[in-house]
Amino acid sequence: MAEISAAVVGTGFIGVVHVEALRRLGIPVLGVVGSSPERAHAKADALRLPVYPDFEAMLADPRVTVVHITTPNHLHFPQVRAAIAAGKHVVCEKPLALTSAESAELVRLAGSAGVVHAVNFNIRFYPLCQHARALVQSGEIGAPRVIQGSYLQDWLMLPTDWNWRLEPELGGELRAVADIGSHWLDLMTFISGDRVSAVMTDMATFIPVRRKPTKPIDTFTGKEVTAADTVEQPIHTEDYASILLRFASGARGVLTVSQVSPGRKNRLSYEIDGERAALAWDSERPEELWLGRREVPSGILLRDPALLLPAARGATDYPGGHAEGFPDTFKQLYKAVYRAVAAGAPPAAPDYPTFADGHEELILGEAILRSAREGRWVQIER
Repeated sequence: MAEISAAVVGTGFIGVVHVEALRRLGIPVLGVVGSSPERAHAKADALRLPVYPDFEAMLADPRVTVVHITTPNHLHFPQVRAAIAAGKHVVCEKPLALTSAESAELVRLAGSAGVVHAVNFNIRFYPLCQHARALVQSGEIGAPRVIQGSYLQDWLMLPTDWNWRLEPELGGELRAVADIGSHWLDLMTFISGDRVSAVMTDMATFIPVRRKPTKPIDTFTGKEVTAADTVEQPIHTEDYASILLRFASGARGVLTVSQVSPGRKNRLSYEIDGERAALAWDSERPEELWLGRREVPSGILLRDPALLLPAARGATDYPGGHAEGFPDTFKQLYKAVYRAVAAGAPPAAPDYPTFADGHEELILGEAILRSAREGRWVQIER
């Protein structure tokens, strides 16, 4: 069998993370594609990687087995579609597309082509999130009743903070919900095994006018921008949202997302309260899972392969006390994806998030946006 190799489209923050994770797994990265060869070289040279002249040249390279797409959101649909047509397996950043109609088309195309397809919901692959799922699925906590949490960041809290995600034509009509809320919603579906059946949303744009830089900047680097280097730009996407959730099982929940919360760099947290016990986790303390009980003392489980349920042990590679974090989740996700690539086709029951999961988040996002605009509960229609 020919050697499995990858290429990465997009050279921003997350594209570099993809490259580093692939290299840790020993997957050859044949090159990268940027918005222009000149911009791509700035990152690629540091990574010691070749730069393809354009996306089409990368697709035409017969050595490329898997394409990783990490470009701005509006490019996902056409680039994924083209990669599938070229016979490539695809890993795409979220959101899979800008609309559920587009994502449904990609699910259909990937299925017809028989290619391995994944959406980069990496947070599933924190070992203790895998353990939490195993606990829920085993019935250890009883049926979930309350599913609550938040995803908070501060990187867009100032009027001079800027990123392409603020522009709907590049990022889509939803921003905070699509960018970070989708991770939380996917994770809760994964852990609980339940699906959202209805949503009620409150949104706010606290900074209605921002200062847009006159030259491109990388994600999470807005602190260098000064007012003299900017122009005023009205904002039409949300800084904040709180979403009431009803689940198919009858469970209830609430999610808060914010990109304007001072001091919160990248904090996803959740608590699931079941009939007999509860569990809670915080991505800023990823080695700890809180287990809540009434009749006996509650406690903290520290990540240790020897203490994890069998279903979770495959997502951890280091002994207890040797911390695993954000970069490791990408490695674990790609381990699962590339097992399928080596087999030549998606497994019957994928152990990684697929285009179907990406499509689900587009359906939820559209219902969330409709609820915010209409001020009412919206049922999820699939």
